Amino acid sequence: MLEARNNNELPPIPGKRYFTIGEVSELCGVKPHVLRYWEQEFPQLKPVKRRGNRRYYQRQDVIIIRQIRSLLYEQGFTIGGARNKLTGDEARSDTTQSQQIVRQVRTELEEVLKVLRR
Repeated sequence: MLEARNNNELPPIPGKRYFTIGEVSELCGVKPHVLRYWEQEFPQLKPVKRRGNRRYYQRQDVIIIRQIRSLLYEQGFTIGGARNKLTGDEARSDTTQSQQIVRQVRTELEEVLKVLRR
């Protein structure tokens, strides 16, 4: 039931705000003890902890877990390699988002300048 299989065959992520570790285990095809271990190895993975240290994962956590699973089980990365790959992807994503924000602000400032010159 929880063997390594393609992410394409994993069930769709329901439109809930929080998921328990058992739900995430089923959604991602990974046992709960593996999820707890990955929390220690991947700084991007930080589920909310509530009463009694119960873990509640958000949708973004589930997506990250599926990425980690793909890197480790399907693409053959080591834990360290997967960690580096995720960190590098985040840095590129942050840079791209920053560039988009700068372009948008610049466009808006140019529009304000046009209005002021009238």
